[in-house]
Amino acid sequence: MSPPVDPVRSDPNVPRRVGVVVVGGGIIGASTALFLAEKGQSVALCEKGRIGGEQSSRNWGWCRTMGRDSREIPLAIESLRLWRGMNARTGRETGFREAGIVYLCETEREVAAQEAWLSEARQYQVDARLLRGVALDALLPGAGGRFVAAMHTPTDGRAEPAHAAPAMAEAARAAGATMLTECAVRRIETQGGRVSGVVTEKGRIACDAVVLAGGAWSRLFCGNTGIDLPQLRVLGSVFRTAPLTGGPDITAGGSVFAFRKRLDGGYTIARRNANVADLTPDSFRLLLQYLPTLKRNYGEIRLRFGRRFFEEWRTRRRWALDEATPFEAVRVLDPAPRQATLEEARDALSRTFPAFAGMQVAESWGGLIDVTPDAVPVIGEVPAIPGFFLATGFSGHGFGIGPGAGRLAADLVAGDTPVVDPAPFRFGRFGEVNRRDVA
Repeated sequence: MSPPVDPVRSDPNVPRRVGVVVVGGGIIGASTALFLAEKGQSVALCEKGRIGGEQSSRNWGWCRTMGRDSREIPLAIESLRLWRGMNARTGRETGFREAGIVYLCETEREVAAQEAWLSEARQYQVDARLLRGVALDALLPGAGGRFVAAMHTPTDGRAEPAHAAPAMAEAARAAGATMLTECAVRRIETQGGRVSGVVTEKGRIACDAVVLAGGAWSRLFCGNTGIDLPQLRVLGSVFRTAPLTGGPDITAGGSVFAFRKRLDGGYTIARRNANVADLTPDSFRLLLQYLPTLKRNYGEIRLRFGRRFFEEWRTRRRWALDEATPFEAVRVLDPAPRQATLEEARDALSRTFPAFAGMQVAESWGGLIDVTPDAVPVIGEVPAIPGFFLATGFSGHGFGIGPGAGRLAADLVAGDTPVVDPAPFRFGRFGEVNRRDVA
């Protein structure tokens, strides 16, 4: 079932012209719109369904620097800086709390992996440290006797997926942006080789730039625009508990489980290292690009063949501007969670920490995560179409680094000095792209 998310009403009128159209109302799109509006840019955000309705409200709610790919660490550091002031910036509760995050290690091999990451990350002055024995037990009572060590980052935090993207969207509106929900963008238009507008199901909007923050839908959108974006979807499964007394305040992950305390007193819980990758036609089209990642993460991704192969086989990949699109046919992706995976997490957590033994599951849900071949997002302009920017492929990291990603995307669109080096996120790293003509 779909998790709860704060509602955001749509503005009634579609503007005839704005400076920038943001496609997608998840946390990336909402934060991009917020920072663009704060720069004085005229912005319209178009969301085919509801703000934060897909993965932005279905994730774990972690806001971390720890364990990031080294290319993402500067963006994660900037995001945490922004998260700390996000309640004040938006005038709303995003749920951010700097409660720390800990990765629990069951073997010395896991400790060695954490130490290797820390050695590489020290160049960024990350606030992470390795704990053992009494120090670990003081941080998370009971852990010292069950785990050999843990990596702890006290300045990492957590936030509430149900609140965050809507809060940023409302703040963007207060800064002058237009919010349009149930308003799918069917295609971008170009004139003289660069972006000149978009056609939505509710009419055309002239603009000078478009930011695609479409999450799991981005590859399909790009394909109809003539751009081959390498991106697949994987299924994450999550459940939340009823309020639970006596549980830990810190956010933690072991080899099998992950948990985060919620503002309502319950916990968001998931099975770590067990996302499901449904085999689809794109799985075979992109096999060579994803093969290194599959080999590197062998055992952490569960392949599955079933209904989704045929659903995506039947999904149209091309459409005319006057036709209803797949974005209008499916307003909100709401996949069923894999209950067997959630049971594994529940059983492991109950055995490890007695406080969770009596937990009551309030609801569970699934979410489709947009994944690139190197599990690092694409943030930047598409060279083949000036004025067309991507902010997608966050590979399960988008919630935590969402504010920084939105700030970076806004800087690039506005032509300002980027808040972090954008080079690691350039689209061109995937090789040359063949672009067909855009009508």
